[in-house]
Amino acid sequence: MESNIWLWIGFNLFVLLMLALDLGVFHRKAHEVSFKEAMTWSAIWIALALVFNVGVWYYFGKVRAVEFLTGYIIEKSLSVDNIFVFVLIFTSFQVPAKYQHRVLFWGITGALVFRAIFIFAGVALIEKFHWIIYVFGAFLVYTGYKIARDKGTKIDTKNSPVINFFKRFVPIHSEYSGDNFWVRLGGKLHATPLFIVLLLVETTDLIFAVDSIPAILAVTNDPFIVYTSNVFAILGLRSLYFALAGSLKYFTYLHYGLSAILVFVGVKMLISDLYKFNPFVSLGIIGFILLVSIVASLMAARKEQGNRETERL
Repeated sequence: MESNIWLWIGFNLFVLLMLALDLGVFHRKAHEVSFKEAMTWSAIWIALALVFNVGVWYYFGKVRAVEFLTGYIIEKSLSVDNIFVFVLIFTSFQVPAKYQHRVLFWGITGALVFRAIFIFAGVALIEKFHWIIYVFGAFLVYTGYKIARDKGTKIDTKNSPVINFFKRFVPIHSEYSGDNFWVRLGGKLHATPLFIVLLLVETTDLIFAVDSIPAILAVTNDPFIVYTSNVFAILGLRSLYFALAGSLKYFTYLHYGLSAILVFVGVKMLISDLYKFNPFVSLGIIGFILLVSIVASLMAARKEQGNRETERL
């Protein structure tokens, strides 16, 4: 799989086609994405990922298929943390709902490029310097602990060093100009607040990639499996955002599940020379952790709602 150039060409052509359809056909005009539309697209992206997974199973065997599915679930789970931050960014900058899809489209398109760079760099480092796997493992364990301690990932939208650096060299317009990222004023280009939001979204994804790429490398070192599982999860992130943005408050304990997943894959890396987990076992453990955290969150939300109704009575 690693050496078959046609696999890479075919998959990337598929990605470009889907991106072109998304922006050029289905979201040609800026509009507020409804819950129904978001759920439909989420189902489409998940279905496409599963169909691809079946193809991997058929052509390359069950081990590679399980590795793909495990990587996809890890990345999909960690992407929920991205959504929390996206909500914070859009709320902080009061981004009109109809322009949010455009920001996420270009932000995630850029993320695909940076993720590919991260993946190939990570695989190359592990192959050349085996000891780097222990660094990745320790980093994931620490990140998992930090997410549990801080109850999620914290991003300062007002004091971003990237944004402050950008403002030193590029003039910023104070008002939105439709869905434009740039506007010409007095013969000079100015970045609109929408571009600042895009820059924050892109920066945020780079921060999350530092966690998620090592996590998937704990599952497999096959660049094609790592890349494709990552891409499918990222492509579905936009629709997942619009589907979940209004209900994130109900996922009270989800960050503990994400923390436990990162710690587990980190430990896998740290003990990889002593013990190797069966891919099916890894998939089962990760799925169980995620399920428990979701069920616990929904039960807590239901209990809190019941308490509020009791107080009203």
